[in-house]
Amino acid sequence: MTEPLPEHVAANREAWDRYAQDYVESGRRSWASAEPSWGIWGVPESELHLLPDDLEGKDTIELGCGTGYVSAWLARRGARPVGIDNSAAQLENARTFQREFGIEFPVHLGNAEATPFPDASFDLAISEYGACLWADPYRWVPEAARLLRPGGQLVFLTNGVILQLAVEERVADDPAKDALRRPLFGMHRTVWPDDTSVEFHLPHGGWIRLLRQHGFDIERLVEIQAPADAVDGGMHRFVTADWARKWPSEEAWIARKRS
Repeated sequence: MTEPLPEHVAANREAWDRYAQDYVESGRRSWASAEPSWGIWGVPESELHLLPDDLEGKDTIELGCGTGYVSAWLARRGARPVGIDNSAAQLENARTFQREFGIEFPVHLGNAEATPFPDASFDLAISEYGACLWADPYRWVPEAARLLRPGGQLVFLTNGVILQLAVEERVADDPAKDALRRPLFGMHRTVWPDDTSVEFHLPHGGWIRLLRQHGFDIERLVEIQAPADAVDGGMHRFVTADWARKWPSEEAWIARKRS
């Protein structure tokens, strides 16, 4: 008998099956891009250097792969990617793009907090607004540690801590302000008033403690600045480009599993 999904996993599965149609065109653009570009502002990999220099022959797992474009970028660099996502609709989009662009890799429907893969299966675990935002960090981080081989790397990109403190609600007419509007202490689980999906955020101290507890050494924290030519709109109505040029609306963590 199949065990019921945790409440937040079930809520996010239902939500992302609804959201999936809104991410088809952005997914197609990312699949078509010759160079990776990260986050809501599309900052190029050549500036951020989030990926390992050598991916040839590396086994990679994308935790919360969505339409699969990050894994496609990894495949083009010689990796052997695997994706897992909580939404069947998102995975159907991923399979459509695999056929369209001629890049195939396994994608699995599942919960990144409890994956079906054996211990020490991968050299790189990566998440861009996937499990690192929509899964409980106290569950997905130890799972990532289990999946990685000694010396393996964990890379994840999510909303910046300062952004979380500067927004009251995620609505278009109330973007991030130049003031603190939410508490830092107790930051973990967020359900916005206009939705049923469940996000997870930690303060920097929380991430540091959690990563080190599960055998990771932190190599870099990249606080991402919106480019000078960034414009408002799209899927990021909760933050303006002007705000994100002054404070990091996104941050990326690079950590390595201790040998």
